[in-house]
Amino acid sequence: MESTFLSITFLVVIYLLIKVISLEGRIKGMKYTLNQLANQSEISEGPIDDELHKLLREGKDVKAVKRVREAKGLSLVEGKKYIDELKLTGR
Repeated sequence: MESTFLSITFLVVIYLLIKVISLEGRIKGMKYTLNQLANQSEISEGPIDDELHKLLREGKDVKAVKRVREAKGLSLVEGKKYIDELKLTGR
């Protein structure tokens, strides 16, 4: 009985892990598509990026990371990566 429960639990965990990995891949694909569309249409970055560029010019990198995390709901690593990419594109 106990081994059956463990087997079912293991299979459910594996299934959920596969689904999460699949969804992550789809999200990355959607982000890529959105970035391509934004680049082609020359859409402005938006008010949040303007604010972030201002913070970066003032040398307030930590505040910029905090602000982008609040505005976009990003993790710390994602926020830092976003700010690093903004620094590379510059203005």
